[in-house]
Amino acid sequence: MSLLPIILVGVVLVFAIVRPRGLPEIVVAGPAAIAVVLAGAVTVGEARDEVTAMAPTVVFLVAVLILAHAADALGVFHWVSQVLRQGSRRDPRRLLTYVFGAAALTTAVLSLDATVVLLTPAVIVAARSINASPQPNSYAAAHLSNSASTLLPVSNLTNLIAFSATGLTFLHFTALMALPWIVTIVIEYVIFRWFFGSELRADTTDGPVPEIRHSPAPVLPLSIIGATLFGFAASGFVGIEPAWVAVAGAAVLSAIALRRRRTDLKRIVYAADLWFCAFVLVLGVVVAGVAHGPVGDAVARILPSDTGYVSLLVVAAVAAIASNLVNNLPATLLMIAALGPSAPTGLVLAMLIGVNLGPNLTYVGSLATMLWRRVATSVDAAPTLATFTLLGLATTPLTLLGAVSALWLVL
Repeated sequence: MSLLPIILVGVVLVFAIVRPRGLPEIVVAGPAAIAVVLAGAVTVGEARDEVTAMAPTVVFLVAVLILAHAADALGVFHWVSQVLRQGSRRDPRRLLTYVFGAAALTTAVLSLDATVVLLTPAVIVAARSINASPQPNSYAAAHLSNSASTLLPVSNLTNLIAFSATGLTFLHFTALMALPWIVTIVIEYVIFRWFFGSELRADTTDGPVPEIRHSPAPVLPLSIIGATLFGFAASGFVGIEPAWVAVAGAAVLSAIALRRRRTDLKRIVYAADLWFCAFVLVLGVVVAGVAHGPVGDAVARILPSDTGYVSLLVVAAVAAIASNLVNNLPATLLMIAALGPSAPTGLVLAMLIGVNLGPNLTYVGSLATMLWRRVATSVDAAPTLATFTLLGLATTPLTLLGAVSALWLVL
């Protein structure tokens, strides 16, 4: 019976990666959760507790996905692409700098899904518009969707899941993770400039350049996104769950998009990706069967209980390895269970660094990376396994070391 949850987690992850015939992940995750309960690996009460604990996170996820869709419908990402093209001055290196800034901010504020789905096509279009290679910019969007997602509790689903375990307010979490976030982005940028050096030195002065239509900045959508972010920061002081702030922001921006006929209810529901959200809701039940068994016990024995520098590195490394073995979402659930309810805040934050930065090493490290592959391929900029792996080997160990060192300094 102890092997069943492990097998089921593997089956669910393989299905999520392959997605035969485009079927949603819940098709396998739902029956797997039921099987874990029927087998006795997780009790009905434990399953109910897992679902109840995940419900606010899933509500938040739905709201952020709708917020990002409405922002795109109102021209935010079209405007971002225009700013990238104008700011680059036909210099691939300047363009990469602007892309890093746009990807880091988009990931932090609108979550990594917005970076992967909405910003990736925008940066590829921007690169092609100045006759530059789209590769450095596309890979930057992929990497920063993971590594720039440590700043805010709302930046990544893993952060949302672990936020309550940190015992921190929104602002305190952000203050502690700001330096690791900055250090990570700087390291990534330096390595990207070296790794793609030949492509960034390419001459883009030859050949026709498509005319850029200058559109005004979408002031109202940007203002609402800013107000929503301010609401996240203030929510801890007034006792409101950040999820309700996200719901309010998504409702207002969607209403504006509907009124301007930039979207419709069908597209909003599709953007919410309710099947994926249901998958997230029940995945915790399947992973709980592993966390409560020998694997969870073994991980718990490995993890330290103090917040010394070496201990932070160990937790981040274990989390990064787990992410590349079972994907970062199940790894987060497993690590939180292994750390226990009384884990020091520093260890939880180190774990988040591991599950957020570690996935840049392999294609299967995060669902965002797998989604990025599909998005990039759909716009004729398909990535290669060799490039992704070599870039991951060059960046992941150094960003982990740099981010954990920064966290230790802050703590």
